[in-house]
Amino acid sequence: MTGQRVTSISLPNLAMERFQRAMSDQGNAPPDDIPLVLASEGPHGPVVHAANRAAQLTGIEEGGRVTDMRAFCPDLRVEYADVAGDVALMARLMLWSRRWCPWSVVDGPRGLILDTTGSDHLWGGEAAMLEDMEAQFSALGLSAQLAVAPTWGAAWGLARYGTGRVVCADPLRDMGGLPARALRLDAATLLLLGRLGLKTVGAIAAVPRATLARRFARAEFGANPLLRLDQALGRLAEPVSSIEERPYFRVQSRLSEPVQDPTPYLPELCAELCKVMAAENHGCRALHLAVYRSDGEVSHLHVATSQATREPGHLLTLFDDKLERINPGFGFDLITLEAPLAEPLQERQGWLDTRADDGVELARLIDRLSARLGRDAVTRPVLHESHMPERAVGWRGALSDTRELVRPQARERPLRLLRPPEEVRVLYAVPEGPPAQFVWRRQTHRVAKFAGPERIAPEWWQDRPGSRLRDYYKVEDAKGLRVWMYREGLHEDGRGQGDPRWFVHGLFA
Repeated sequence: MTGQRVTSISLPNLAMERFQRAMSDQGNAPPDDIPLVLASEGPHGPVVHAANRAAQLTGIEEGGRVTDMRAFCPDLRVEYADVAGDVALMARLMLWSRRWCPWSVVDGPRGLILDTTGSDHLWGGEAAMLEDMEAQFSALGLSAQLAVAPTWGAAWGLARYGTGRVVCADPLRDMGGLPARALRLDAATLLLLGRLGLKTVGAIAAVPRATLARRFARAEFGANPLLRLDQALGRLAEPVSSIEERPYFRVQSRLSEPVQDPTPYLPELCAELCKVMAAENHGCRALHLAVYRSDGEVSHLHVATSQATREPGHLLTLFDDKLERINPGFGFDLITLEAPLAEPLQERQGWLDTRADDGVELARLIDRLSARLGRDAVTRPVLHESHMPERAVGWRGALSDTRELVRPQARERPLRLLRPPEEVRVLYAVPEGPPAQFVWRRQTHRVAKFAGPERIAPEWWQDRPGSRLRDYYKVEDAKGLRVWMYREGLHEDGRGQGDPRWFVHGLFA
């Protein structure tokens, strides 16, 4: 058994409670003693999507046809369910539940799974954490059933079929008396197990493995009690896989009461985050600020840096003029600051005369401009994999990941490329060499020195048919002007038309 701790949150009455709250806000809340169901479309007509307590007491169950339910409950009131709205609410609650841990996922239509490994100490232990979860969901008008266990399967079963808030240390002991459906098995398998007298998890666990393996050898997960039992007991891994990369560094500020402005809390959060990153010799390339509102919504802000840093003052300036974009609603009581992208960052010694590192100052300027003007407003040149000089360089956002950039080639290249290359008129050319004289920009240049050629062939996968090869020369004229020029094509090379042409493509310093 690993040290993982998984928390399962079941919201069995989410659809009905959401409907009742919406009707209450409109002043049309139905009486609690009237049987009420929410219906959704089924394969043979409307089926029960959710039922209130009064309807459940009459024997109405979810999934039954509405016409059949009316047969033994004539006073049944039927409203249509907002299934899409329920799904959207679960997606928001999944993000909102990250107030307790960095990772969370939606687990079915009315459930959440949280990887709370190492997070419970922030809340005073797992029992106190579950109590806080129940109180927070209750404040939203939602009743929650909760359990924390070493595995996803155990937490899922205990949250739905256990009693109260369950803190599980031994899944086999705590799940032994639960019904077989606590193993997340399909209806056909549950029916078969019932006929065999295996109605509890403990009864299934007591059966020899070889017997279950022979009977369910070809069954899939949802129909294989042995595999589901192994998941619940931690014999078979079932990791919590979030839709986003888990932030490696994360700090938070819990507030005693809801507030409207996170500004006073940011300096301390930035300093604490930088302290945590320094302990691991890392710096952040991106920051994510999350504000958890008391009404179940979450507001986000994202900023990025051009290079890894852990300077609290600089990180704080990246949020200038951005906090006003946060909609506080009725207030928020939790703020988290995390670094979803971080890189190793070693301490660098500054200049002995206390001068600042020019590279650091430039990076901070880029960060401030990008934060104010937009992520893609500031760009920088980057290298690409191409032998053609005009394709070997491009532009990318200044905040892009420098680890993906292509390393520069070992060959010398001019500091400035001309776009497009400028054609020159050759007065006299050395056979298979550069021109002895050429006219460029209405001036005649006599070649004093040259080096080359460097032959570059067309890129057949993207150049047009008939494209000609190039022979590049470094040329210096009698006045010291150094240019990079090339001859396009060779005599009788069978590619293109006409005699070779000459172009100046770049200037050396």
